[in-house]
Amino acid sequence: MGSSGDHETNFPTRKPMKKTFFSFKTYQAIVLFLTFFAYAGYHATRKTTSIVKSALDPRSMQAGFFHWTSSYLVRARHEEHRHSELQIGWAPFDGVDGTAMLGKIDVAFLAMYSIGMYFSGHFGDRVNIRILLTAGMVGTGLFTALFGAGYWLNIHGFYYFLVVQLFAGVFQSTGWPSVMAVVGNWFGKSRRGLIMGVWNAHTSVGNIAGSLIASSCLRYGWGWSFVVPGLLIAIFGLMIFLFLPVSPHEVGIEEEQGMMKSQEKEKMEEPLLEGRRDGDNNRAIGFLEAWRIPGVAPFALCLFFSKLVAYTFLYWLPYYISHTAIDGEFLSDSTAGTLSTLFDVGGVVGGILAGHISDRLDARALTAASFTYCAIPALYLYRIYGSVSLYWNAALMLVAGMFINGPYALITTAVSADLGTHSSLDGNSRALATVTAIIDGTGSVGAAVGPLLTGYISARSWGAVFTMLMVAALVAGLLLTRLVVAELSNKLESLRLKAAGGAPSSEPYHVSSSIIEV
Repeated sequence: MGSSGDHETNFPTRKPMKKTFFSFKTYQAIVLFLTFFAYAGYHATRKTTSIVKSALDPRSMQAGFFHWTSSYLVRARHEEHRHSELQIGWAPFDGVDGTAMLGKIDVAFLAMYSIGMYFSGHFGDRVNIRILLTAGMVGTGLFTALFGAGYWLNIHGFYYFLVVQLFAGVFQSTGWPSVMAVVGNWFGKSRRGLIMGVWNAHTSVGNIAGSLIASSCLRYGWGWSFVVPGLLIAIFGLMIFLFLPVSPHEVGIEEEQGMMKSQEKEKMEEPLLEGRRDGDNNRAIGFLEAWRIPGVAPFALCLFFSKLVAYTFLYWLPYYISHTAIDGEFLSDSTAGTLSTLFDVGGVVGGILAGHISDRLDARALTAASFTYCAIPALYLYRIYGSVSLYWNAALMLVAGMFINGPYALITTAVSADLGTHSSLDGNSRALATVTAIIDGTGSVGAAVGPLLTGYISARSWGAVFTMLMVAALVAGLLLTRLVVAELSNKLESLRLKAAGGAPSSEPYHVSSSIIEV
C-alpha cells in the first residue's frame, strides 16, 4: 500500500481529466450526507410494515396477552377508540392466521434480502456503484408503493403482498454494500469505530423517520403509509444518481504536495476500500475465501443472533406496544408507532458509544460481547416493568435500544471494515464489500428468523418471545468468547511487556490482529 505504484492506482498523480469544484473535505461531507440519507431511506421503507401491522391485523386477543386483556375496559373513552380500530382490518390478515401471515411476509422480505446480500458485494465490484445504488433505491420505492397500492386496488390475496415483499427484499439488498463501498473510497482508518458509529445512526434515523411518516399517514388509510416513503426514497435515489461522487478519482481529485499534513495525507492514501488495481489483486475475493478470513465466521454468526433480536423489535415493537396495557390503557396504533421510535433513539446512542469504546479500548470483540450481555437484563426489565407507566416504558425502551443496536452497529461497520482489510488478504482491493455482504447477509438470515418465530410464538405468549430474545443475546455474546479471550490476552501481554521495560508491537492493535493468533 505504501509503494508508489499503489499510490498511483488509488489516487493518480497525473493531471485529472476534469476540474474539481470542491475541496476534498467538502466532497467527504457530501458523501457522508448523501450515503447517510440514502441508507436512512432504505430503513424508513423497511419500517413501514411494523407500523401498519396493527391496522392489518388489529385483534389483540389472538396475541396472547393473558391478564393484561382484563384492563381493556379501564377507561370508557379509550375503549371506544380502540373498539373502532379493532373493527378495521384487512383480509386476509384479519383472520385467525393473520399474525402468522404477517410473520411470513416479514420472512419473505428478509430471506430475499439476506440471499441478495451475498451476491450484491460481488455485483457491486463489477458495475458502477452509483447505478446499482440508484436502481436499488428506485426499485425499493416502487415495490414499497405497490404494497400500499393494494389498499386502493382492494387486493386481498396473500400472495400478492408476499411477491411484492420478495422483490422489495432483492432491491433492498443492494443498499448496504454500496454505501459502505462509497464511504470506504473516501475515508481512512483513523477513529474508524467512532466515525462509523456516528454515520451508522442512519439506521435508527431511518427507522424513526419511517415510523413517524407511516404513523402520521395511517389516519388517511394504511396504503399511504407505504406510498409516501416509497416515493421519497425513489426521488432521493435520483438525487444519488445526479450528485453522489463515488470516488475521488471520479471527480478529478488530485492530491497536491503541501496541501495536507502528513497524517491527513496518510488517511487519503489508505482508504477503507482500496482503489482497484490492474494486477492480480483486482480479482474479487471468492465467497469461501472470504469466510476463511480470521474472525469473519464468529462475527457473522454473532450478527445472526444480534439482528434476530434487533429486527424482532424493528418489525414487532409497535404491534407489541399497541397490544400491551401501559398504566391500564392501550395506545392507538399511531401513538404506539411514534413511541417505538425511542428504541431507535437508544440505538443511535448505543452505536456511537460502542464505536467510541471499541476505539479507546482497541477491542472490538470485547465491546460487542459486553453490549450483548447487557442486553439480556435490559430485555427482562422492559418485559416486566414496561407496562408500569409510559415513562417506565420509554426509559427502558431507550436502554434496550442502546444495548441491542450497539453491537449490531459496531459489527456491520467498523468490524466489517477491519476484517475487509485484514493482513491475510495481501492487499486484495475488493475484500471489504464482499466481507461486508457476508457478515450482514448472515445477520439478515437471523433478521428473517426472529420476526417469523415471533409471529407464531406471540400468539401463545409474549413472555416466550422475550425469552427467545434473551437466549439469542446470550448466544451472540458466547460466540465471541474466543475472540474476547484473545483480545484480553493481548492486552495483558502488552501490560506485562511494558512493566518489564519491553517495547510493545508498533503496529496498532485491532480486532484482526488478535484474531490471527487464535
